[in-house]
Amino acid sequence: MKLYYAPGACSLASHIALQETGLPFEIDKLNTATMTTVSGADFVKINPKGYVPTLAMNDGSILTEGSAILQYIADQNPDAGLSPKAGTMERYRLQEWLNYIATEIHKSYSPLFSKTTPEETRINMQNLLSRRVGFVEAHLVNKPYLMGEGFTVADAYLFVVLNWSGRVGFELSPFPRVSEYLARIASRPCVIKAMKAEGLIQ
Repeated sequence: MKLYYAPGACSLASHIALQETGLPFEIDKLNTATMTTVSGADFVKINPKGYVPTLAMNDGSILTEGSAILQYIADQNPDAGLSPKAGTMERYRLQEWLNYIATEIHKSYSPLFSKTTPEETRINMQNLLSRRVGFVEAHLVNKPYLMGEGFTVADAYLFVVLNWSGRVGFELSPFPRVSEYLARIASRPCVIKAMKAEGLIQ
């Protein structure tokens, strides 16, 4: 498998998941300015949508969209415990979390990265984020991870998205359980390995 990524983008969640599976894979960094990869590939020819994550599977086919990629990666090594078995109620709970993170949290950060976002909109989005993260804060009572005792691909995704907070000026200090949760995930060896590979930490 080959993961096309941009450092620190949502593709980091897929990178973490790949590390957690212990399966062989390659990474190819996208230059978002030129839309070419480190290997010299024209990224738009690989994924016409023009964004990461993008996964080239072992049969040469391409899979896009983070939530789909994360579940695919998890299913390649069920013993890693990154996702409940397909068709179970717990799998639907995982999908529930992946959708919540994608639509209610991830997309709420997007306007905060733009310098052209009006201040009123910025304030409104931060207020919305506070409510969304507040839901996670309440959910994490007596739970180390979103699904309970075990780390899943949903945790990888939420970790990456919430780590954008410092870059956009969103304060996480009102959410102590979330802050502890992020520190817990940041200490995982596979998370450290993925972040080092992307040049995010030393």
